[in-house]
Amino acid sequence: MANSKLQQTLAILRKGHVGVPILLLSVLAMIMLPLSPLMLDILFTFNIVLAVVVLLVAVNMQRPLDFAVFPTLLLITTLMRLTLNVASTRVVLLHGHEGEGAAGKVIEAFGQVVIGGDFVVGFVVFIILMIINFVVVTKGAERISEVSARFTLDALPGKQMAIDSDLNAGLINQNQARERRREVSKEADFYGAMDGASKFVRGDAIAGIMVLVINVIGGICIGIFKYGLDASHAFQQYVLLTIGDGLAAQIPSLLLATAAAIIVTRVSDGDNVSDEIKTQLLAKPQVLYTGAFVMFILAIVPGMPHIAFLCFTALLLFAAWRQSKVVQPAAEETDYDAINEALSTDAMPAISWESIPLVEPIGLNLGYKLVTLIDSAKGSPLSQRIRGVRQVVSEQCGVLLPEIRIRENFRLKPAQYAIYINGIRTALGEVYAEKLMAIPGAELYGEIDGVLDTDPAYGMAIVWIDAEQKAKALNLGYQVVDCASVVATHVNKIARENLPELFNYDDITHLHARLASQAPKLAEDLTNALSFSLLLRIYRQLLLEQVSLKDIVTIASTLLESSAVTKDPILLTADVRYALRRAIIHAINGDRQKLAAYTLDNALENILLGALNQSQQAGKVALDSFAVDPNILTQLQNTMPVIQEQMKAKGMPPLLLVTPQLRPLIARYGRLFASNLHVLSYNEVPDDADLTIVGTLA
Repeated sequence: MANSKLQQTLAILRKGHVGVPILLLSVLAMIMLPLSPLMLDILFTFNIVLAVVVLLVAVNMQRPLDFAVFPTLLLITTLMRLTLNVASTRVVLLHGHEGEGAAGKVIEAFGQVVIGGDFVVGFVVFIILMIINFVVVTKGAERISEVSARFTLDALPGKQMAIDSDLNAGLINQNQARERRREVSKEADFYGAMDGASKFVRGDAIAGIMVLVINVIGGICIGIFKYGLDASHAFQQYVLLTIGDGLAAQIPSLLLATAAAIIVTRVSDGDNVSDEIKTQLLAKPQVLYTGAFVMFILAIVPGMPHIAFLCFTALLLFAAWRQSKVVQPAAEETDYDAINEALSTDAMPAISWESIPLVEPIGLNLGYKLVTLIDSAKGSPLSQRIRGVRQVVSEQCGVLLPEIRIRENFRLKPAQYAIYINGIRTALGEVYAEKLMAIPGAELYGEIDGVLDTDPAYGMAIVWIDAEQKAKALNLGYQVVDCASVVATHVNKIARENLPELFNYDDITHLHARLASQAPKLAEDLTNALSFSLLLRIYRQLLLEQVSLKDIVTIASTLLESSAVTKDPILLTADVRYALRRAIIHAINGDRQKLAAYTLDNALENILLGALNQSQQAGKVALDSFAVDPNILTQLQNTMPVIQEQMKAKGMPPLLLVTPQLRPLIARYGRLFASNLHVLSYNEVPDDADLTIVGTLA
């Protein structure tokens, strides 16, 4: 029972991640609470063991990133050692008069065994250790850390571009590219952290010198003035304890500084240090034989220690002999016959239909600076908005928008994006991924500082601002959107404009499947009455004129009824528009009670009707492409944008009413000259509509 409760308690502690809080509390306890000599022995021993373990891990690791926690560990160990110095200083100053064992066995051992009980020797040894640690190891490691951090950060863009290049070339997939980017970022963070961690080691060395001086002066004063010891006795007693304390702390510090230097100086191929020394230092027997010869010459020089030099001569000869017996891999011979065979025409891979790349209906390519917009670690804001665009367009238009493929493209500028329709680049834009777009509203209460630019989707004047300026921009009357929303808005516009091209033959099958689920017999009769090719022209024409296909039952009923009279796709489209006239008016006018519109001037209308009659007498002609006087076209090109802007300025949707015979032609010119101008025929206005004619197009 007790064991189970203990196990439950330990499990709760493990889940609570209490290790770090306990460590911090222990550090505070060493500063604030007096420690017994036994506890000091345990802590000094733990400090030495930890330093040895860290050094061994640094020596045996294969890559610096394998020990990425080292900077944090270095900070923790340095802090623990400094607090231990504080605790040991308290014990030395309080109980140093009692004898050499007053501060524990570890300090006594370093004071007696290591330095032989001579405070002068101890002081010299301590100073030498400090010089080695501070001047040699720490200073060199600090410089290497600074250079490594700077070079790593400078190489970061090149590494990112290399990853993007491999990804676009198909050498790696998205997951591998994401893993490589994470590793590159982790490497930059590691060397930056090592640059800062080297300052800990340097500060630790300086602190060790200062603690030594303070302890010596303080101990002598306490021994003489408080405990009445003579000067020589007090000096020897406290100096021995202080130096033993300093050595017990500085040896782990030297080990950790050495571990830090080993980590930052590694240029590894994936092996540990021992293997690299064996393969690189002892690789060539000729070098070892030469070294043995030099040692032998020195050994026979009169006055030299012959035995020592001869021993190392023999050792080098033995190492060279063993290395010469190692079987070296034979040099690879080039098999030219195999190369020629591989390059022969018979060995070339066969070209098939599967080797031809497929054309994506709609795609979005991003420069490498915009890749963060689809990073799952940051929430993939662009992917979420593109998914929303696809859903909204599909719901409003009644057809399923194809999946939008998002890819990286290193050929683009870093902040550019490109939209492709059926493999053809249709639109190009450039945004600032780290900024927000401020769009001026109808009423502004001031101007905001930023980068002046043009909206890539609609060509409006906008301002790119920093994220912290968002609240100010909103207060001044600007509309603020993020970079992902800007790109998604542009994709939405291009997708709607090119929806007729994206609607293909197979989409009719899916559309009629929806019809069959609502009216099975109607779907069957429509399929028998009209061919898919004719239906494709009708559906595309409706989408071109921004008529939704959601009400497929009404559309199918109208087409089936009208197909008995005509097979002309323009006339069939006109019949469908008449059947959907209320939905079309609602899409244009919204919830407004009154409908305002322009009409054609009588003279202009008669000229166009005369041109239509003349073309029909000459032969069968399409209603949207009969010959028109070029002067009339110029007139329409000049006046259509004018009435569009006039109605928009008055807060009314731009609308032009014409006769049914002229509507296909005028609608075609409207899409060319004024894309936002809606062109309706008179019979497409419901009888109960509150219509107001506000002007004429002359």
